[in-house]
Amino acid sequence: MWYVSTRGMAPRVDFEGALFSGYAPDGGLYMPEELPQLGGETLRQWSGLSYAGLVKALCSLFIGPELIPKDDLNGTSGDTGSAAIESVQGAKNVDIIVLLPKGRCTKIQELQMTTVLRENVHVFGVEGNSDELDEPIKAVFADVAFVKKHNLMSLNSINWSRVLVQMAHHFLAYFQCAPSLDTHPLPPVEVVVPTGAAGNLAAGCIAQKMGLPIRLVVAVNCNDIIHRTVQWGDFSLSETIKPTLASAMDIQVPYNMERIFWLLSGSDSQMTRALMEQFERTQRVNVPKELHSKLSEAVTSESMMDEVITQTMLRCWEENQYLLCPHSAVAVSYHYQQTDRQQPSPPRCCLAPASAAKFPEAVLAAGLTPDTPADILALERKEARCTPMRKGDDWTQMLRDTIENLSRQWQGHFQNTPE
Repeated sequence: MWYVSTRGMAPRVDFEGALFSGYAPDGGLYMPEELPQLGGETLRQWSGLSYAGLVKALCSLFIGPELIPKDDLNGTSGDTGSAAIESVQGAKNVDIIVLLPKGRCTKIQELQMTTVLRENVHVFGVEGNSDELDEPIKAVFADVAFVKKHNLMSLNSINWSRVLVQMAHHFLAYFQCAPSLDTHPLPPVEVVVPTGAAGNLAAGCIAQKMGLPIRLVVAVNCNDIIHRTVQWGDFSLSETIKPTLASAMDIQVPYNMERIFWLLSGSDSQMTRALMEQFERTQRVNVPKELHSKLSEAVTSESMMDEVITQTMLRCWEENQYLLCPHSAVAVSYHYQQTDRQQPSPPRCCLAPASAAKFPEAVLAAGLTPDTPADILALERKEARCTPMRKGDDWTQMLRDTIENLSRQWQGHFQNTPE
């Protein structure tokens, strides 16, 4: 399996090359050169697999067994920062640097990252939003020689491996909701995806292309660039990012839309490069008519205000005694809209990306009482450590300096280690 850049100006790489990278050298994102096609028989076989089993089955299609044996493919998913920290804290041969938007995620989310005081964990609190903290990361990864010298990789959905694992959500949703797998053609299932950077949406579009019969709905908060793109082909920034209860979705630069444009345009890297370079220059693009038509066929969309989010959280609790996180509520809001209108539809699944325990502020805003687990409450009593990245600082240089200092420490360690 080979991987190519969505912008078509970088050499193709194998999975290892795509994994140990961020952006491709030409500024694009890596995608599989070809997608495996799954027939009904394969889907029927996969329907009995657990979530972990589905991840293994999917990953084995995209990773050569010579790189990672199938038995070694067990992984995780969650809030990118805290999940990544959990997976490598205390590891001997890797350091992790996490940038969090200070004051723009919940206190609990911050504490899950800042209270891990292991030597190989380095957390920066950025005085900016999620889009702004992506800029120094992109700048660092644009320096190919620097990336290779320091063996860097990214762990958000810039990285293909994150999108690959998210594909399992869509397969699991389909198998849980499809009324029968004994019919031909297989019945459709509607999957509602709450999204910010569009990684999970890209995963769903890829699953569609592989033959999974899902209909995708993208649900966003009032930072609605993806909704405007799907509805009217208006891929352009708003004047400001509006802070919402669904804070992880407060994003205006959904970089995975580049993958979706490339996929739906028939792997047209020239057009994708032109679109994205125009967006980077002007922050405004009108999606070409043919591509917009294909996007509208693949995805429908809706945008939800905070008031609707809290109403949905309250309704879901009253009707089901299930406490939604605000991001999950964005998706379930769409479901309630459709059922209240008595719109006919196939079976529907709403993806729930997080636990409500991390968002007590939103739970209180919905008029509900948060039920906070003991291990979450214990975070308040732990020592926290976080390096500030303030407005006016050169964030890219701070990131480069941190990486270079860590590399020097490693070099000194290896030089002082006896044979």
